[in-house]
Amino acid sequence: MQVRFHVSAFRFPFNSMVHEFQIRVQPHEAANEQSLKRYIAREKGMDERTITAVRVLRRSIDARQRIIYMNLTVRVFVNEMPQMDEYVSREYGNVEGRQPVIVVGAGPAGLFATLKLIENGIRPIVVERGRDVRARKLDLAQISRTHKVNPESNYCFGEGGAGAYSDGKLYTRSKKRGSIEGVLNIFCQHGASPTILADAHPHIGTDKLPRIIENIRNRIIECGGEVRFETRMEELLIKDNRVCGIRTDKGEILAPAVILATGHSAKDVYRSLHAGGIALEAKGFAVGVRLEHPSELIDRIQYHSPNGRGKYLPAAEYSFTTQVDGRGVYSFCMCPGGVVVPSASAAGELLVNGMSPSHRGGKWSNSGMVVQINPEDVLHPDMKIDCEDILPVPDDSPLRVMNFQEQLEHICWVMGNRKQTAPAQRMTDFVRGKLSYDLPHSSYAPGLISSPLHFWMPRFVSSRLQRGFEQFGRMSRGFLTSDATMIGVETRTSSPVRIVRDNDTLQHVTIEGLFPCGEGAGYAGGIVSAAVDGERCAMAAKEYVGNV
Repeated sequence: MQVRFHVSAFRFPFNSMVHEFQIRVQPHEAANEQSLKRYIAREKGMDERTITAVRVLRRSIDARQRIIYMNLTVRVFVNEMPQMDEYVSREYGNVEGRQPVIVVGAGPAGLFATLKLIENGIRPIVVERGRDVRARKLDLAQISRTHKVNPESNYCFGEGGAGAYSDGKLYTRSKKRGSIEGVLNIFCQHGASPTILADAHPHIGTDKLPRIIENIRNRIIECGGEVRFETRMEELLIKDNRVCGIRTDKGEILAPAVILATGHSAKDVYRSLHAGGIALEAKGFAVGVRLEHPSELIDRIQYHSPNGRGKYLPAAEYSFTTQVDGRGVYSFCMCPGGVVVPSASAAGELLVNGMSPSHRGGKWSNSGMVVQINPEDVLHPDMKIDCEDILPVPDDSPLRVMNFQEQLEHICWVMGNRKQTAPAQRMTDFVRGKLSYDLPHSSYAPGLISSPLHFWMPRFVSSRLQRGFEQFGRMSRGFLTSDATMIGVETRTSSPVRIVRDNDTLQHVTIEGLFPCGEGAGYAGGIVSAAVDGERCAMAAKEYVGNV
């Protein structure tokens, strides 16, 4: 395997053919390679005609002042062309006939675990309850057209997982658990633009990610792995506290190890594990709404200009966080120029998420606005939800946070007229405790219905959101506005359950050969962190099967 070296550790003398510079330029100067050549030649006293190529290694936007700057780390080639690819390729050999390991779930954790297994000479058998990434599009369209949710193929289930039809964000705050750069290189190897290696907040986009997922699946099959769609795991096969395979709706599959990467919405998996006496624990998550602004408004606010972003800047992002009564209130999964989508995974529930295409050129920008919820919070009197259709669970049950999640999603569905029309409220009306007479236009395709979110959402959540919005409005003038729409509810921020595993072996604490993995197991929160955890679990499974 090639090893990429980081030239940030080097400084080349001017008489060599390659230089590296950190530069601070205005957006129009960073617009393309030719304008960068002109700037570098002028500022560094070089002959522009000798600069053959400029590669951007790192890129970020500084929008703190009225004049916007791009901070760039660039590699400049003089009188020679780059000899190295912009990304590192990995080699994947053929694993037909080799030791099998089952991977349940074809989301980021499952797919990256699968690639790592192949890289280490192990034959993966991937089991995915949903359909392939292209076929999923038909099921997603039906949600908006007919308000019917396919429980096996939707925005949460299917090849690519919940991240396949999302913004495709590829950044994470977690830096300690594995190689983030390695994950980005694999995405590039399978079709992503190498610009994701440079951007401070890289993203692929919902229009580009499906093709990359297909390329990864084709790679798995070419190397001798298996991918079985529309195959739902129903039970783990366990003998003497050791996993020996799985039972699916299509029959049994035997293997000495199982990587369980079923995602944060597989409630049936949690129930099955709990019924089987397999150790779980309640986990904190976050609950709130999708907040949608006109993208032009966010551009004007963030770029401090009445003209918005102009020709050379991308759709503006924002990030807010504060504390209200001991709980975090913050923006989550911000989608500039994106759309709000229905993300239910079963009948009788309503929840929303955000996504955006690679160009981020839509009329609206949205973000989750959520309140931190700890496991003990669901027992608070202000968290009570009157929901007769979803039976409560014991207060000490590891499924108690999930139960609260289900109740809130069901109430939201009821408030949406028992369809996928989402209850919504103008932002200022929510803060004032008023029903909205009408609603702004929205990207949410199934439609909106005016509803008093402040009244029926748990007081524990709504009161903190109200005060949080007031603070955000003071931080950023114009953010708290009647032109912004709150769309309910955002509940799938992370898993409400943790499948408990050993910190060293990554195996379940009581079941040998079972490797709980990714977001669904409670050990990741996003595409990149899930991918990294998938690779870690694959390496742990390799070590385990080598010793079985």
